[in-house]
Amino acid sequence: MSFVKTVASAAILAAAATAADARDQIRIVGSSTVFPFSTAVAEQFGRSTDFQTPVVEATGSGGGLKLFCAGVGTEHPDITNASRRMKAKEFKLCADNGVTEVTEAIIGYDGIVIANAKGGPVLNVTREQLVTALAAQGPLPEMWSDVDPSLPAIKIEVLGPPPSSGTRDAFEELVMHEGCDGAGIACEGITIREDGAFIEAGENDNLIVSKLEANPNAIGVFGFSFLDQNSDVLQGSSVDGVEPSFDNIADGAYPVSRSLYFYIKNAHVGVIPGLHEFADEFMSDAAAGEEGYLVDKGLIPLPEDAFGTVSGNVKSLTAMTGNEWN
Repeated sequence: MSFVKTVASAAILAAAATAADARDQIRIVGSSTVFPFSTAVAEQFGRSTDFQTPVVEATGSGGGLKLFCAGVGTEHPDITNASRRMKAKEFKLCADNGVTEVTEAIIGYDGIVIANAKGGPVLNVTREQLVTALAAQGPLPEMWSDVDPSLPAIKIEVLGPPPSSGTRDAFEELVMHEGCDGAGIACEGITIREDGAFIEAGENDNLIVSKLEANPNAIGVFGFSFLDQNSDVLQGSSVDGVEPSFDNIADGAYPVSRSLYFYIKNAHVGVIPGLHEFADEFMSDAAAGEEGYLVDKGLIPLPEDAFGTVSGNVKSLTAMTGNEWN
């Protein structure tokens, strides 16, 4: 039986390789937070090699992983970016669809910021206050000052990502689930309110930035890199008394921070031209290292030892085993 399975798997991969051979441009999907970093690497890769510039699409972390795990072959993407780790159920979906060899790469760190336009009120909050303001199971306050008299007397209007976004997943985990006990709200089944106080603004963080400029009283939830790149028009809020800065995220002081990832479909390496070379460029010192060009775009780099381990895994295409969630 194992021989039959092996032959069948080989036939599937061979057919996929033949189909994928018709495509000579790397296709990347996934996180809107990782999108600017991936795009920067793609542009550098296109300029500095003989390979075509990869196509990068911002589909959201969940949407990207769904597309990535749908199968092997030219109609499926080669890499997916994620602002959270792949879930065990997504790993299983990949395996069920024949995507059995996947390499995981952590490119660095990012913070999830609470920000508004300069000229608007400064909002320094705790995670407990954010839960009180945004939990569907909470008191559903109308004004920030209803949450705490120390907060501004302005309407609660938060522009944030949809459920398909890794940023939304991380916000729910690092804010809603971490702050629920202190807010006196039951943690089990806690969700974000849907009465208009929290507005799903799509996967395009740049669109959220433009909406904040138009309404200085509105608050946005997005990755630190977008605050960093728009610091001329936006101001970040302290969370639990810690400012969202490069150094505070790098040393772990800022409480709402997470790792950023990309995933390689190993079956496409050697079939889609330049795929392995692109991944190596992404995890090179010149790109994601401490002095790399991605740092200038807001990426918080990995410590040297961790960076060396991840770079080595990418170079050797070390596949995930399924034990990552144990």
